Amino acid sequence: MEASSPPLLGCSKPHLEKLTLGVTRILESSPGVTEVTIIEKAPAERHMISSWEQKNNCVLPDDVKNFYLMTNGFHMTWSVKLDEHTIPLGSMAINSITKLTQLNQSSMYSLPNAPTLADLEDDTEEASENQPEKPHFDSRSAIFELDPCNGNGKVCLVYKKGKPALAKDTEIWFLDRALYWHFLTDTFTAYYRLLITHLGLPQWQYAFTNYGISPQAKQWFNMYKPITYNTNLLTEETDSFVNKLDPSKVFKSKNKTLVPKKKGPAQPAGGQKGPSGPPSTSKPSSGSGNPVRK
Repeated sequence: MEASSPPLLGCSKPHLEKLTLGVTRILESSPGVTEVTIIEKAPAERHMISSWEQKNNCVLPDDVKNFYLMTNGFHMTWSVKLDEHTIPLGSMAINSITKLTQLNQSSMYSLPNAPTLADLEDDTEEASENQPEKPHFDSRSAIFELDPCNGNGKVCLVYKKGKPALAKDTEIWFLDRALYWHFLTDTFTAYYRLLITHLGLPQWQYAFTNYGISPQAKQWFNMYKPITYNTNLLTEETDSFVNKLDPSKVFKSKNKTLVPKKKGPAQPAGGQKGPSGPPSTSKPSSGSGNPVRK
């Protein structure tokens, strides 16, 4: 059973300051940031870790074990205050040992012959020089959820060679909402540093995908830049998410030279040439026209 204490505002305890790498002080000094909250959790007992390993036939890496022996999970949140309204923004989370569960390989529906995650396998996608081999939903890999990412995807601890799984065969991957895999780090320690230094900003994991973070998330990234974030990713495609109006282009059709409408041939001073109509319909050129028509 998990033991947790009430939420704490800021880091009033030394071990929490060490756990958050001092990022709470950075957040609390940032403009508009409020309600920096950490849910303190008791350390996991060793028998809980051993029980998990036996149940899942997997050996946890040493850095993951050390993390759970310090705290059985992690949850830190912070908000921003805009126009007298408090908006929850940042969230950093690591599942507890009891919630470090394997992605369900059973049917996604209760109907017979319904598709499973293993049916989504695409063996045509092989590992490239710059990208390791992607995890598999079938028995070739063992996948455990580290962070549900507030519904934006899942950060997973992946055993690349299936079960029985060894600690040296683990990597950290991000599974987006379209069920595509994106490599994050080789070790849990490296991922934890990424989590902290990105301040738990919304959708920060998508910065490691080919399509990047959403325009709305980029606005938050511009306001609260991650500690080690590559700012070139925010500036190189500025035109793609900043609305810039160029009046000369938007109203280009207004600036065109007006072409006068074509009119009939002008009447000569001496009257029309040729039989263009009865003489009574032509306007006299002497200026003594009918005063009623003026």
